[in-house]
Amino acid sequence: MYDRTADGRRIKILAVVDEFTRECLALEFERRSGALDVVEVLRELFMVRGAPTFVRSDNGGEFAADAMRAWLDRVGSSTLFIAPGAPWENAYIESFNGKLRDELLDNELFDTLAEAKHLGQGWHLRYNLRYNHGRPHSSLGNRTPAAFAAAWRPSGSAPLRLQGRHARV
Repeated sequence: MYDRTADGRRIKILAVVDEFTRECLALEFERRSGALDVVEVLRELFMVRGAPTFVRSDNGGEFAADAMRAWLDRVGSSTLFIAPGAPWENAYIESFNGKLRDELLDNELFDTLAEAKHLGQGWHLRYNLRYNHGRPHSSLGNRTPAAFAAAWRPSGSAPLRLQGRHARV
């Protein structure tokens, strides 16, 4: 997603939503974000949650880059691109993006990138409390996304432990 600061400069927003648990795992606001920046966000998430079978995304340059594909291959994951003009193939992130746009981006005029990051982090924390920890889903056995994620373990796996900067989320 994109937005702009008051001076017209672009803000690029990276949102990572887990399709399995329906949780928003990361929300990053930057001026630019390339493949190596996305790899770093995903690396942290994969250390905490494990590598998924695939990463679904649009065909943006940061996701289609050789560096991203090579890294995903090394960690045992792969890309799954949605077809251009087919947002329904990525319904969870499109729904999340709509909430982000309606509840934050359309209601705030960011003077600086630092302000956008700060307000974005606050919105993400409130969203996690309201949605990930507060709203049960019938598709998740009437559990919240966080409760579903905490209860689900692949056979033979150890409990997931939070590490790094995500430990405070």
